[in-house]
Amino acid sequence: MSATWSDFFNFGETANLLGYGFVQQALLATALLGVLGGLLGPMIVSRQMSFAVHGTSELTFTGAAAALLLGFSVNLGGLIGAVIASVIFGLLGTRVRERDSVIGVVMAFGLGLGVLFIALYGRTGTGFNLLTGQAVNAGAKGVAAVVITTVIVVAVMSVIYRPLLFASTDPRVAEARGVPMQLLSVVFAVLLGAAVAQSVQIIGALLVMSLLITPAAAAMRISSNPTTVLGLSILFGVVAAVGGIILSLAPALPPSVFVTTISFAIYLVCRVVGTRRSKTSGRRRVKTTGSLLTPGA
Repeated sequence: MSATWSDFFNFGETANLLGYGFVQQALLATALLGVLGGLLGPMIVSRQMSFAVHGTSELTFTGAAAALLLGFSVNLGGLIGAVIASVIFGLLGTRVRERDSVIGVVMAFGLGLGVLFIALYGRTGTGFNLLTGQAVNAGAKGVAAVVITTVIVVAVMSVIYRPLLFASTDPRVAEARGVPMQLLSVVFAVLLGAAVAQSVQIIGALLVMSLLITPAAAAMRISSNPTTVLGLSILFGVVAAVGGIILSLAPALPPSVFVTTISFAIYLVCRVVGTRRSKTSGRRRVKTTGSLLTPGA
């Protein structure tokens, strides 16, 4: 007999699995990753760092693969790889014109090293988990690492948010007024690296952009107010992360499949809403202008 949708999405089985401790730990970890992605995402998009996120995630994979081969914590290895990559990108890629080439060169080399480390390690299944994620194996240590990272990122962002927003939206004026551009760039890059390192453990290196970019891009389609964008971005990130975990439980598939699908669906809806609002605003401006130009109006 062929499988049906009710077999694939077995909500009774999903409800049973939600009672297990390891599933609850995975939900907490992914919810916090949604917060991290939503918080950092608007700055990533504003600073045109989407490719940097991809590059950092690939080098997180390299660091984690090296940790497997050398026999120490995969989480620590991924974090070291992400922070090194972020600092390199922050120092060498301060100009938009140079950034993509620097990221491309470093990412290609790092990814090649990661493949070598996995081949030497000999367990390709573990390497596949690093690429696609394994949220249900987060464990207490993984959750603790995500909690610590979230607290640090939120604390630092609360301090640098305003100057970073200024530097991201109007870099020339910000530099003229003495805003420490390179320091902010490096600090933000390190925060980004830490968030990417945690995300790779949950949703995998290949699809980390679904939490760090897509929610922010969706929020920016329906609002230009920084506070509104930030709030919506965090909301969209949490919905995609938690929803992806819940939907992946019964079919026992990698959560990244559903996280990316939910993120993309949110983006499409926001894009449609934003387009309609733009058209409506344009028509209103045309009518207002026409009435002002009409004699006797």
